[in-house]
Amino acid sequence: MLIVTSNEIPGHRIDAVFGEVMGLTVRSRDIGSQMLAGFRSLGGGELPEMTKALYESRQEVMARMVTEAQQRGANAIVAMRFDTSEMGNNWTEVCAYGTAVYVLPLAEGEPGATGQSIFLSKPPA
Repeated sequence: MLIVTSNEIPGHRIDAVFGEVMGLTVRSRDIGSQMLAGFRSLGGGELPEMTKALYESRQEVMARMVTEAQQRGANAIVAMRFDTSEMGNNWTEVCAYGTAVYVLPLAEGEPGATGQSIFLSKPPA
């Protein structure tokens, strides 16, 4: 599935719009990694435990968003964004959202066609 942060996909024509899709998770931080991160923050620098948790959360919400888009018949998501917020003292909400669409690659000779769209528009050999 193509996922872009732009409103259009170069070399493709949006043929159908299925509406907003999203993936959401709310995570709590375990006390061990929270304490370790607290100690590490005294010296400055990256907090690898928190970075890993956020990375995994983003992967999870992306997968949920893609599943919702596929269930609607989409093959792409445009205008994709992440949103993260704190809920309470130990909860973090992570959301991925965008617009589910069906796109068609533009063939060679069509205005706006790109190398990628020409390749994708050719029937399999």
